[in-house]
Amino acid sequence: MTQILNPPGWAKPRGYSNGTAARGAVVSIAGQVGWNAQARFESDDFAEQARLAIRNALAVLAEAGGRPEHVVRMTWYVTDKRAYLAAGKALGAAYRELMRTAEGSVHYPAMTAVEVSALMEDRALVEIEVTAVVPD
Repeated sequence: MTQILNPPGWAKPRGYSNGTAARGAVVSIAGQVGWNAQARFESDDFAEQARLAIRNALAVLAEAGGRPEHVVRMTWYVTDKRAYLAAGKALGAAYRELMRTAEGSVHYPAMTAVEVSALMEDRALVEIEVTAVVPD
């Protein structure tokens, strides 16, 4: 089980947690971009690419027997901070759709978002790297 770490008295984080703690098998998932299983982009919409990147990361996690609630850290690399911020409502909806625990609540691990000048895949607008801990 993942323990959420938000110190008392701190402002409540929105859409993430300040930290997490867990025990089990560490699963490191390479940065995933918003393309399909055949490595083809279907959209140039930021929120849709983010949804597909999360879906892809969760598919890799499932190979280790993991679920969204086992994610302890996400790092988002975005090529356009303004596009990321403008897509907030759609991003939130996609995130809430995919990051549900077995009990149905939305899981918010520790997260970082970084604006980068480019990603290795030219059409990629976002790349999401994930660390998870699947309980023994």
